[in-house]
Amino acid sequence: MKFKELKAMKDDELKVKESDLRKEIFNLVVQKSLGALENPKRIKAVRKSIARIKTIFNEREQGI
Repeated sequence: MKFKELKAMKDDELKVKESDLRKEIFNLVVQKSLGALENPKRIKAVRKSIARIKTIFNEREQGI
């Protein structure tokens, strides 16, 4: 997801989204280890989305 879309979400929505992304990254890593992963670039994209969400939480915590 794009940063602007994530920034527009509320904290509760972001927590749910982060949880969903963490589950997805787990599933992708399992698929990779089994050799059944079709799109390996998806792992990187999901990790970046998680990092974006964490950045938003840190900005809101610091009041930026």
